[in-house]
Amino acid sequence: MAETQYVINEITAKDTWRIFRIMSELVEGFDTLGRIGPAVSIFGSKRCQPGDMEYQLAYSIAAKLAERGFAIITGGGPGVMEAGNKGAREAGGTSVGLNIRLPEEQGPNSFQTVSVDFRYFFLRKLMFVKYAMAFVILPGGFGSLDELFEALTLMQTQRIKRFPLFLVGSRFWTPLVDWMRDTVVERGLLSNDELDLFSVVDDPDELVDCIAWCEKEKCYDTPVGIKGRLNSEAEP
Repeated sequence: MAETQYVINEITAKDTWRIFRIMSELVEGFDTLGRIGPAVSIFGSKRCQPGDMEYQLAYSIAAKLAERGFAIITGGGPGVMEAGNKGAREAGGTSVGLNIRLPEEQGPNSFQTVSVDFRYFFLRKLMFVKYAMAFVILPGGFGSLDELFEALTLMQTQRIKRFPLFLVGSRFWTPLVDWMRDTVVERGLLSNDELDLFSVVDDPDELVDCIAWCEKEKCYDTPVGIKGRLNSEAEP
């Protein structure tokens, strides 16, 4: 594997010139995404296929959100990302792809109406968070988990507002949530209140209604965020 593939090593060797590349990606991202309006970032596996349940869920969620006036932001690749972009575009919405150059990655999917290309992951992750007012995470691998915990950490440390964060698919996510509650919280490494930073859902309509309500009421400016609505609905 060529040494130049490793971007961190490349920065070390040519850090002065890389600053200008980083600046150009920042400027392009800010300039392009600053005009898209309220947006939702959707994450999930690039390995799922059009016939898979996750693909269909991502498509449905993106289409429903686009019909409510939300732009959809994905990583621009195949799988869940493609489904999100396709759902948004076919619903007449803004379909954003934040494309990353990877050795094994396929090219950008064809359902983007707005495309931004990145070489550096940390800049791409900044755009996912900066220009979204909600996060939707479907089953996925390391990349999806990375985005999940990145968003949770930023909310936990109050670096971003308490935006709605939904984990879609209780069958997939419940074992992880149980581990966090029964092991991490039990050891005092997290609090139960911090587990309220996210919600597990199965119903796309419920998810879309909550995000639309949150944007209308600016629930992310309140201490309890979206959980305030979910808890009130759960009360008898």
